[in-house]
Amino acid sequence: MTFKYKNVYISEVATVTGSYESNGPLSKYFDKSYDDFYLGTKTWEEAESKLINEAINITLEKSGLTLFDIDLFIAGDLQNQTAASNYAFVGLNPAFVGIYAACATSTLGLTIGANMIEKGLAENIICATSSHNNAAEKQFRYPVEYGGPKPKTATFTVTGGASALLNSKKSNIKIESATLGRVIDSGLNDVYHMGAVMAPAAADTIYKHLLDTGRSVDYYDLILTGDLGIYGKEILKEYMNSEYGIKLKNYDDTGVMIFDVKKQPVYAGASGPACAPLVTYSYILEEMKKGKLKRVLLVATGALMSPTRVNEKETIPAISHAISLEAVK
Repeated sequence: MTFKYKNVYISEVATVTGSYESNGPLSKYFDKSYDDFYLGTKTWEEAESKLINEAINITLEKSGLTLFDIDLFIAGDLQNQTAASNYAFVGLNPAFVGIYAACATSTLGLTIGANMIEKGLAENIICATSSHNNAAEKQFRYPVEYGGPKPKTATFTVTGGASALLNSKKSNIKIESATLGRVIDSGLNDVYHMGAVMAPAAADTIYKHLLDTGRSVDYYDLILTGDLGIYGKEILKEYMNSEYGIKLKNYDDTGVMIFDVKKQPVYAGASGPACAPLVTYSYILEEMKKGKLKRVLLVATGALMSPTRVNEKETIPAISHAISLEAVK
């Protein structure tokens, strides 16, 4: 399902990260970074809620708005029952919608927000997303204290929070369209190869978006996937060519971009709901504002993994949602 928009813009954005991200190649583009995983809190879970709050506060400060000017918050994360987001928004004035699409949460939130802005149902909406490396490891795999070895195909969940303010006031960045993906199960159950799990879902959404809009891949200056990592990135390129006869040319993956995979101990690159928006809201939007990129298709990818069902030998389904961004003069 693809939606077209006439008057939806990204007004302001904010990005807050942890230490691995601040030591990566995009560090100068982030608004704020911390040098430890606790961020001055008592737990990793509490730290992730702080990442969301900080990103929202920076967004509001940039925009000159207050909480009372925001009609709705849309946010999601990886913690059970989106706990990081729920705790972050306790007591805040605007209405709140918690969402979950694993690492595709950011583009799902933007789609929901854009639909409401386009229909005049809200004036100002903030969409936020977060992830925390240690909190995610503890929940989905093993506590980091175990120090268990991982294969090279594993990815390293980013620690960060990102938020975007949407409204109908013309700005440098327009949300031109959005495509909601469908759940794809490729029959894989390897929790350490999420790139392979998610690549077919990304391919399906990209193909559907191009089909719905009547476009070719050359329409976009850049097609950007969420967090496939170095191996999933290559799998996607091969899959698009073999299944749809489409060669991805101007293509990259935020999971590869946010870390230096050759120098940092991050295995195959980054993952996490905050991965795609951290790269997009910082580096990519700056490139668009400078005129270096005019049209970008952001395709966030999510592995819908349940540790319980994986332990019961079930496979891991995946989903991907796409947002088309255009630079406005």
